[in-house]
Parts: sequence; structure tokens; C-alpha cells
Amino acid sequence: MRIALHQPDIAGNVGTILRLSACFGVAVDIIEPCGFAFSERALKRAGMDYADAVEIVRHADWADFHANRGGRIVLLSTRSAVTLVDARFDPDDILLLGSEGAGVPDHVHDAADLRIRIPMRPGFRSLNVAVSAGIALAEALRQTKGWPE
Repeated sequence: MRIALHQPDIAGNVGTILRLSACFGVAVDIIEPCGFAFSERALKRAGMDYADAVEIVRHADWADFHANRGGRIVLLSTRSAVTLVDARFDPDDILLLGSEGAGVPDHVHDAADLRIRIPMRPGFRSLNVAVSAGIALAEALRQTKGWPE
């Protein structure tokens, strides 16, 4: 299981996702460009001391990520008809989240093997990307029995 972030905008959200990933032993792919200066110093500040405990793979762009991916791409999207509770996960899935401001472009949306949305009450647009990552990862790990010992 992996988490992939497509052109993330907010360093704090990346830091939260790195902490989540460190705690559960999940690698993170960063698909650039980022909306903030992505440096080791900024990464350590955003991810606190957890950044060293995460396997982070940086990709220059979508083409590089897509060419080097391992498992299915599972896109979290507000445009999906399939809800998280109806989705079935595989242990090598890559949970892909778009940027906070723009989501993902259509060609990335179309390249996903599975698109899911987290069900919410009517009238609400979306959740924070880091919160969404945590919710989806928890369900994926539950289904695949991937929780750490």
C-alpha cells in the first residue's frame, strides 16, 4: 500500500500525511511540481521527526510516476460514483490524492484504475486532503489486513 500526492499545494498537509504514513508503514510518492518549496529542511519541518521514518519517492511529473508505479491507482475523487464503503482494496494499491486547490487533471482522473469518494452529508464539498488520506488508508488497511502489529 502506498499514498501518492499529485502536485500538493500545502506543506503542512504533506507533513501530516508523512506522519500518518510513518505510523502505519506506508510509502509516499510525491508527484511534482509542488505548490511549495520542497526541500529536505522544509520536509523535516512539515513532517517533524517522522519524515525520516517514511519511504518517500519524488517523481518529476505524472508521466514519471505513472511509468514507475507498481499497483492499481485508486484515486480519491469527489466526482466518483463508487463510495469508499463499496470499494475493494488490494494490498499493493496506490491511494492517489490530488492537490488541495485543483484536484487532478482529467488525464490523471482517467488513468486511475478505481475512483472512489468518501461519503459525506449533502451540502459539503470536500474534506481536507490529509483527513481524506487517513480515512481511506484506514479502510484499505482494514480490508487487506495491513495494520501494523
